[in-house]
Amino acid sequence: MASLLWLQGGACSGNTMSFLNAEEPSAVDLVTDFGIEVLWHPSLGLELGDQVQKILRDCTSGARPLDIFVFEGTVIQAPNGTGRFDMFADRPMKDWVTELAAKAQIVVALGDCACWGGIPATAPNPSDSTGLQFLKRNKGGYLGSDFRSQMGLPVINIPGCPIHPDWVTQVLVAVASGRAGDLALDDLQRPATFFKTFTQTGCTRVQYFEYKQSTMEFGQGTRKGCLFYEMGCRGPMTHSPCNRILWNRQSSKTRAGMPCTGCTEPEFPFFDLAPGTVFKTQKVSGVIPKEVPEGVDHLTYMAHAAAARVAAPQWSKEDMFVV
Repeated sequence: MASLLWLQGGACSGNTMSFLNAEEPSAVDLVTDFGIEVLWHPSLGLELGDQVQKILRDCTSGARPLDIFVFEGTVIQAPNGTGRFDMFADRPMKDWVTELAAKAQIVVALGDCACWGGIPATAPNPSDSTGLQFLKRNKGGYLGSDFRSQMGLPVINIPGCPIHPDWVTQVLVAVASGRAGDLALDDLQRPATFFKTFTQTGCTRVQYFEYKQSTMEFGQGTRKGCLFYEMGCRGPMTHSPCNRILWNRQSSKTRAGMPCTGCTEPEFPFFDLAPGTVFKTQKVSGVIPKEVPEGVDHLTYMAHAAAARVAAPQWSKEDMFVV
């Protein structure tokens, strides 16, 4: 049986709320079918006060083995490095993080805030928030770039705002089954199983993206027009399986006619790229988005876009706005 302790730092609890909706496997399945013992969770634990402190002290002292330490939310270091803006069980939360991470076999950062600081770490960052092992795209974070868990692994990052519930339960099953060492991680320490492909993979509007035909409206379900050019969809630059592992087994942002906001990438939210709005895409040469998909420069992309528009079939142009 694998023991799991889950704490929350500077967070909105959105990842916990998503986790509780997991289906394959569910949060209950983790306990009943996969042998995970939840030592304590802020929303599920029955213990209070001194009882929680005893669990924490037993884990930090080594009296109680800790297999999986899950942290949700940022590590808050303010004011002046004391961490006293976020007190928990009579201590700054950051001190618990230091000691628990040092004892855990596996450390999991859950959600953007825990992975790289998320919204709280966006400038001016008055709480001095950071992720466990990254601050935005810069490796280091609170635990430092050289941190390794007792199993010899870096922090496993499961980003999202919030995470898809099945991402976390499936990773936890792999960890609890003794297969943590087999998890292939990308350069941002995300499990490649989920974060190797782009959000665009499986998007029902991809044919309009290929022919550079844009919609000018939100919504419209799975119908016409690409959300990239005018609505700022970040699907072509964001690594996630949102169009492969659908939310609520039903849909995704792009399938519902809303642009991907790139919430699994360290730069989220992209306020510095489009001041004053999340959705309006910045342009170069008047027509092409300032940011283009990986592996191509702006000039090449402009030439490709022009050729694609010329080759676009009539069905793709009907009631569309041509960019």
